[in-house]
Amino acid sequence: MEYASLSDRIKALVIDQIILIVTMFMTSEVLGNFENVPTYLRFILFVSYFFLYEPVSIAFFKGTIGQQFINIRVENEKGNAVNFFAAVLRMIIKYSLGWISLLTVHGDSRKQAIHDNLVNSLVLRN
Repeated sequence: MEYASLSDRIKALVIDQIILIVTMFMTSEVLGNFENVPTYLRFILFVSYFFLYEPVSIAFFKGTIGQQFINIRVENEKGNAVNFFAAVLRMIIKYSLGWISLLTVHGDSRKQAIHDNLVNSLVLRN
């Protein structure tokens, strides 16, 4: 079992952010072609992208597109996918702590960030 490095995590994060930006831009362009699109619909779509992309990807595919591209995966300690609610909690903690959480990877023997440690997830190389 090989744990993912901090640089692998950052590369995956950058790819995922680019994917989210492109997806939001494309959605904005498509919705701009329609008249009278309610503001609440735009809001729901953009919030859904931001808050559901990572938890859904981790819970159902063991990783986001960026993580899969970099050949890393997120699992629980038994080797199974992290459940959806744990993935949501993991994301909330990760976003709340920001870079501080990721910087703790070097101080942990299993290279767990704070958000991984709190939900018992591991980020592993494929």
